Amino acid sequence: MSLVFGWFVQILLGIAGGIAVGGGVIALFIVLDMIPRLAQITKSYHQVHWYEGAMVAGSLLGTVFDFWNWTFSLGSWAGFVVGLFNGIFVGLLAAALTEVLNVLPILAKRLNMTHYLFGLVIAMVTGKVTGSLCDWFIYRK
Repeated sequence: MSLVFGWFVQILLGIAGGIAVGGGVIALFIVLDMIPRLAQITKSYHQVHWYEGAMVAGSLLGTVFDFWNWTFSLGSWAGFVVGLFNGIFVGLLAAALTEVLNVLPILAKRLNMTHYLFGLVIAMVTGKVTGSLCDWFIYRK
């Protein structure tokens, strides 16, 4: 009886934790207005359900593959494509966060760099890409 109760508590805590984390992630996407903004920028608002479906399917598949330790090999080019899509996603998330918080305009105004805002963004992107490539190709051997 005690073993069944222990399993029940573990299952209940796992579901509750999953709901809490999933709710937090969805709340972040809603607050950042990421999906509608992406649809607006790409002028594909009539296909917003595809964006939402891709987010849900990716989250679900990622969770299933991580939970059961499923792996498969598609070759080195598949790793490049997955890495590219992960980079695009992280970039969109970072851009949405900075757009909501207006970090860059405030930073440029405080540092008297409003004329150099484009250069500031390019420097940040170049630094991020360089750091990621160094981490991937040099530090992870």
